Amino acid sequence: MRISSLLSKIALTGLLVTNYAFAQQKNTIVVETKQGKTQISKYIYSHFAEHLGRCIYGGFYVGDTSKIPNTNGVRNDIVAALKKMKIPALRWPGGCFADTYHWRDGVGPKAERPSIVNRWWGGVTEDNSFGTHDFLNMCEALGTEPYLAGNIGSGTVQELADWVQYVNSDTKNPMSDLRKKNGREKPWSVRFWGVGNEAWGCGGNMTPDYYANEFRKYATFMSDWTNTGHIFRVASGANVDDYNWTETLMKGIPKQMVEGVALHHYSIVEWNKKGSATKFNEDTYFKTIKSALRMEELVTKHSAIMDKYDPEKKVALVVDEWGGWYEVEDGTNPGFLYQQNTIRDALIAGVTLNIFNNHAERVRMANLAQTVNVLQAVILTDKEKMILTPTYHVMEMYSVHQDATLLPIKVTSNDYTFGTDKLPAVSASASVDKSGVTHITLANIDPKNAQDIELTLDGGAYKTVTGRALTSKNLQDRNTFDQPNAIQPVAFKGASLKGGKLQVKLSPISVVVLELK
Repeated sequence: MRISSLLSKIALTGLLVTNYAFAQQKNTIVVETKQGKTQISKYIYSHFAEHLGRCIYGGFYVGDTSKIPNTNGVRNDIVAALKKMKIPALRWPGGCFADTYHWRDGVGPKAERPSIVNRWWGGVTEDNSFGTHDFLNMCEALGTEPYLAGNIGSGTVQELADWVQYVNSDTKNPMSDLRKKNGREKPWSVRFWGVGNEAWGCGGNMTPDYYANEFRKYATFMSDWTNTGHIFRVASGANVDDYNWTETLMKGIPKQMVEGVALHHYSIVEWNKKGSATKFNEDTYFKTIKSALRMEELVTKHSAIMDKYDPEKKVALVVDEWGGWYEVEDGTNPGFLYQQNTIRDALIAGVTLNIFNNHAERVRMANLAQTVNVLQAVILTDKEKMILTPTYHVMEMYSVHQDATLLPIKVTSNDYTFGTDKLPAVSASASVDKSGVTHITLANIDPKNAQDIELTLDGGAYKTVTGRALTSKNLQDRNTFDQPNAIQPVAFKGASLKGGKLQVKLSPISVVVLELK
């Protein structure tokens, strides 16, 4: 009986191993190539630049006397890199900084601008040499739309109304006269406006009911002075899973007064124990990716609440802060939030953007935090040197989805297992652009196992498939100032069309963009 029992256990174990091996091979994706109807807003690929650490000063802006090549003080190499990445909108000046920022301090002759203390980020003194004109002119150079975050924490209704008039009015009035006096004849016609930031925290520690009333008051006086009816007001939205906040805003703010409701979520292991950006193990990696994938749940649940009050989906969900957040690099100011960027961050970007794409009916803007030298930056600088991070390359690769038509997709994925926990290994989204070219973006978060995928392209007849891939051997791999091109996109050879199906093999920890014609 003991031998029989042992043999049974051996047979059962063998069966389980066989089934596990089979499961590891069973990834399937179905793309409905003729069923697309929702446009993926290009603004999902937007960015965020706060007066924080070296994002503005020492990042974007080096001053017009710098030996680093610049135009009006803004680095030429950063402008060129962001134009290549196709950055559709840029949020400024914060963040928490926004509700301490008084825009009049940053206009007029630079020598006459008052210095201020950045009370939120390091307590440093800055001279306001980078202000409204500098930012909006930089956005014109970038070919991007500005997204201005208004001060309702320490600022007045009149102050915000004057700012809107200053940058948007084309009629004769005190604010347009002041703008012309300061050197700008025509208005910039800024469309995107944040009505405060994180009102539940650094923006005033408000209750949702109180903020909803404050929003109504401020929004009332944010007239669109160009009379084109295009102003887009974004309400300060929920912190992660504060669903009551979203419910209160959707219930308490008339739909004709709000065009977007924000959401903030960072990929963090623990707030008080964030871990290193480069010195981490697989346990920390797993937890960080799990936090990133939680965006699916957050977007789904906040969208469901918005659907109750706005079934026509006229109000956008604007995820205007997202990304990985770790401890600062050794020897740097803890208030500057400067962190390195590894292939882990590329995976965070890949899976998060897939989530946003697949929820494009409601998610119509998102802003990665932040553009230069802060948090999950796409660019890092060290004096005259500049590097593009793995996150930059993912954003540039995924830009093919901007304003394309979302294709419905169903993913059946293997598990990436660590300990007793598991996550879906494969993430994907798909779109077809105006020229009829289909793009599929794929990510494999598993650091050990490649993933074989069979894609069924329902309704599609394709002749060619090409692609680009971003991957590396180790989770901690990164681009440095000594090795700036250690991680960069390469041609992808792991896809083939066979019998109307697409066979793909994804390397461990990889992000791939496929193009089908």
